[in-house]
Amino acid sequence: MQQELVELQHIIENPDDPTFANVIKQYDTCGRLLAKVGGVYGNMCSSMNTPELQRVQTELSPILSRHNSKTFTLPGLFDKIDQVYQHRFDTATSGATSKKHGLTPEEVRLIERVHMDFVRSGAQLNSDDQQELADIKAELAELRTKFQQNVMQDEADYELVVTLQDLQDCPASLIAAAAEAAKVRNTNKLEKDTEEEDGTIAVDYIITLSRSLVEPFVTFCTNRQLRKTAFEAWTKRGELNLPERDNIAIAQTILQLRQRQAKLYGYKSYAAFACADRMAKTPTKVMTLLENVWDRAKVSANKEREALEEYVKEEGIELEGGIQPHDWRYVAEKVRVSKYDFDETLLKPYLSLDSVRNAMFAVSNKLFGLQYIPRPDLKLYQQDVEAYEVRDDNDQLVSVFLHDNFSRQHKSSGAWMSEYRSQTKNLPTTTNTDEPADPMEGIPIVSNNNNFAKAGSTATLLSYDDAVTMFHEFGHAHHGMLSDATYGRLASTNVMTDFVELPSQLMEHWFSERAVLEEFARHYETQEPVPDELLDKLETAEQFNEGFATIEYTICALLDMAMHQIDNYDDFDIHEFEQKELERLKMPQGIVMRHRPAHFSHLFASEMYAAGYYVYLWAEVLDADAFAAFKEAGNIFDPEVAEKARRYIYSAGNTEAPDELFRKYRGRDPDINFMLKKKGLI
Repeated sequence: MQQELVELQHIIENPDDPTFANVIKQYDTCGRLLAKVGGVYGNMCSSMNTPELQRVQTELSPILSRHNSKTFTLPGLFDKIDQVYQHRFDTATSGATSKKHGLTPEEVRLIERVHMDFVRSGAQLNSDDQQELADIKAELAELRTKFQQNVMQDEADYELVVTLQDLQDCPASLIAAAAEAAKVRNTNKLEKDTEEEDGTIAVDYIITLSRSLVEPFVTFCTNRQLRKTAFEAWTKRGELNLPERDNIAIAQTILQLRQRQAKLYGYKSYAAFACADRMAKTPTKVMTLLENVWDRAKVSANKEREALEEYVKEEGIELEGGIQPHDWRYVAEKVRVSKYDFDETLLKPYLSLDSVRNAMFAVSNKLFGLQYIPRPDLKLYQQDVEAYEVRDDNDQLVSVFLHDNFSRQHKSSGAWMSEYRSQTKNLPTTTNTDEPADPMEGIPIVSNNNNFAKAGSTATLLSYDDAVTMFHEFGHAHHGMLSDATYGRLASTNVMTDFVELPSQLMEHWFSERAVLEEFARHYETQEPVPDELLDKLETAEQFNEGFATIEYTICALLDMAMHQIDNYDDFDIHEFEQKELERLKMPQGIVMRHRPAHFSHLFASEMYAAGYYVYLWAEVLDADAFAAFKEAGNIFDPEVAEKARRYIYSAGNTEAPDELFRKYRGRDPDINFMLKKKGLI
């Protein structure tokens, strides 16, 4: 942090007139040491957040926040940036590369983004307001850290002990994962003191709050009370009646602080402030999209519930009180088997972790010519993490890729992409030469994290959704690996939040393509390809339960946007607000929010997705349209379309406005109908 301040001070003290080169370009290289250390630190706080590191994180989060605030309010720095900004068009050229008489479009874009960063970080506020803003941000940093640590602790502490009898109708992969969870947690003895009558040793199994265990458990377990116990614990993470881990109180304080922050900037609500620097621009545009999809999805979900109720009645299944949230997945799986003759458990043996990884790497190679070379010699932070060097078809090093796939204690739940180092061509130079001090510094180091339940010594078998998640995060990884920006501020995922999910969601499409599944879905024991009959059934059942999935997500986005549009949080109660919103929106019976407020980490453990959970749906409009270009070309690996996707979606970063990048890729603005059709909503 001290080194970054020294570097920024050099810009301020430069006696020459402010220019792009001595202000903006130099600013883009500042803080590289902090970025290097912070990349490791931040990743460890998510991937290996031991109690010792949690104590460090708790102490350091406000310190880092105040340092960040200081970098935007150093006297004289913004004045120089603003001077360059005000004169950015004086000598700008229309050419993409000519610098003889002026700035390139990318350089103009960098000036505008850096200026925007400073404005949105309080550079134009008076000193008192800047101090208040710094205080707010420091407190927010502490609260976000505590919120995430509370969720992680609830997930680490909770366990539902079950027996083999309880798991009798569950897939073998789930049974193996539950046994492995018991072994790893060391909460139950694998060998009991007494042996069963047949001479075998009784073995305990546990269900943790890892999604990869909870969701299959409530899908296949026949014991309704156990399903209810597990599901309710899952939905109440962050509010498990422990006063020292009360995330509801934390969330309410975060909302109040964000509102104060927005008012300092002159916005009525935090949602208005957040949307101003996104493709959507205003909360109104966001709500128009969400409500359009919500109304259609309600019709679909209610029809799906009627089908479930009819099945329950026909089969004589006793469900007192009707279908509840802990019943929906269980009954839906039975209807899927009955109506479509598609049993997903028959597909899982063909979706081993190895098979899906092979498919990912092959798709990447066919689209972009990338090759993944294992590097078991690299020292990593955990034994299950795998490292690869990524090379292009000219054998040039593109990236280092880390794959961290298994759930464990001290690891955040969910799935994400992160970077230990981002791509840039704007490298600091040594004192006496124009050569970069470290030519490797601009090569990205990209990580994908998942939370699959490890199945001991047997192969880890994935659900279809798990496999799609792997492709999703791999799409984010490509956004980092294929980045081709000159300046770090414009590289990789440094894009508007409602564009950042386009590269990831676009990559998902390839896994659902029959040609990919036929080639790479291989039985983990025999290596036999997946039967055509099973793929036929998968395709037929593709839109089954889509209304449920859309409702489960969209209600979270609606609640997020509604909460962040409030302009006064006096006497605000999240539980009451949640209940009233569900009633107002006529939430379909038997479905709950995918992320309830007390564990909604997108909203309250980070800033990026606050008043921004809608971005997945916004990007789904873009990705459905973007993949249609491959379909229209008649080849899902069409070289010309792939090159355009690489250039305008995966490599461009923030070098151009996102709406303009999409127009260059597609030749027009996006069409919502591709997304609605994909979801079966038209």
